[in-house]
Amino acid sequence: MTKALVLAERADAAVELAAGARTIADEVIVVAIADMPVAEGIADRVAHVTLPEGATVAAAAATVSAFWAAERPDVTLVEPTRHMKIVAGTVAAAAGTSVITDAIALEGGVASSMYFGGVGLKKQRSDASIITVTPGTFAGLEASGANAAEELAWVAPAASVTLVSSTPIQKSGVDLTKADVVVAAGRGFATEEDLGAAKELAEKLGGGLGCSRPLTEGVNWLPTELYIGVSGLIVTPKVYIAAGISGQMQHMVGCNRSGVMFAINKDKNAPVFKQCDYGIIGDVNTVIPAIIAAL
Repeated sequence: MTKALVLAERADAAVELAAGARTIADEVIVVAIADMPVAEGIADRVAHVTLPEGATVAAAAATVSAFWAAERPDVTLVEPTRHMKIVAGTVAAAAGTSVITDAIALEGGVASSMYFGGVGLKKQRSDASIITVTPGTFAGLEASGANAAEELAWVAPAASVTLVSSTPIQKSGVDLTKADVVVAAGRGFATEEDLGAAKELAEKLGGGLGCSRPLTEGVNWLPTELYIGVSGLIVTPKVYIAAGISGQMQHMVGCNRSGVMFAINKDKNAPVFKQCDYGIIGDVNTVIPAIIAAL
């Protein structure tokens, strides 16, 4: 009997991964860390990890590693969040196996993932592997199971970080991994105030606002949850508008599975124009207001 383990940080991601796991394994087990809610009827078993006071989600890696060693799943599917990537890497190191990252398909024991910003497609055997899976890979599939609950015994990590305090991040209100339209802003916007036009365009189109990494970690104009790219979000909207984004690989790997991609950039030689479906050469501060006025 084949067995699949699901590691997720968000409830909706757990549902999608469990649905995908059901197509490739006879038994599906979801690991729920801390207070992650688990929807009814998505897996055969739900293994819960209670965090001691002051412990972080990443500290649960030792407990998950012990559980993985006891269960020996045929495949492990992981939501690609920062915390879950740490857990996945730790489990893989302890198990002496590999991590396949950013898979976009799993068929016949082979995981397909993109590299070099989507220029190439890599296929790897997924046997006994731990795989981070991009959102939407298993969209439309149904999860099932009795959700038999069990509590895992805490295994203290060899070295850990103690959480002293935390400040909740103000959410944008739009889950970009589920949005049909994403407007992504880049360094083509000279000031934080200029982003108002990008936000307005996103609202007009019923979508959400994302950005390239410099706007979150360079000038701190937007929260890190909106960063799209290789170490941020992977999004697959029906429409993606790259506004003032040059189109470097680090960003494009996060959006190159979009249905239709539009690019706005005043540099006619920007790499983004080689990857988009439609391009407009012009300043975002002139082009975006014109689009808004026409809507």
